[in-house]
Amino acid sequence: MDISTIVAGLLTMAILSFLYRDNPVYKMAESLLIGVSIGYTLVIVWTTTIVDLMILPLFAEGKLGLIIPLILGLLMFSRFHPKTASLSKLPIAVMIGSGAGVAIPVMLEARTLKQISATVNPLVSASGTPDIAALVVLIGVLCTLSYFYFSREHTGLFGQTAKFGTWFLMLFFGTTFGYTVMSRMSTLIGRMEFLLSDFLHLVD
Repeated sequence: MDISTIVAGLLTMAILSFLYRDNPVYKMAESLLIGVSIGYTLVIVWTTTIVDLMILPLFAEGKLGLIIPLILGLLMFSRFHPKTASLSKLPIAVMIGSGAGVAIPVMLEARTLKQISATVNPLVSASGTPDIAALVVLIGVLCTLSYFYFSREHTGLFGQTAKFGTWFLMLFFGTTFGYTVMSRMSTLIGRMEFLLSDFLHLVD
């Protein structure tokens, strides 16, 4: 058994000790995890972003256009001094504006346009048979939208349609929660398998 397996096993057991109660061993492992994660992230950002995308292209390759993002990045540090704190608003505004400009079209395409296009699929397949999946999606969308239509009282047939839409919402929330639980259980099973086989050698 190598030293990395021993360390990983001990830290895993330290994290799992929280199942008994909050204790100093768990807090130590939690702080170590956070510290190592932050340190690893800083190293990755320094090497792959600042060095590879800023320092080397600017000073080694002579790409002078990178002076502008360099100045904007340095202005972020003006936040630490009260007299120059207002200068940090410029790079923050550029970062938020450019980020929104990039993110909005992508999110609009992924979360709106594709969702809309998925609800207008042909109800009849190429072979002439009804497409049950497309029909269920269409009914689910119409019933769910009727639930969120508050300009009319939810009574009669419209009320039944809105109530049926809540069932589609519950199915969606249930499957999402089930997927989350399954992913967490998969992580737990992987950790337990590591503890019982690689660390404790209780199973082969």
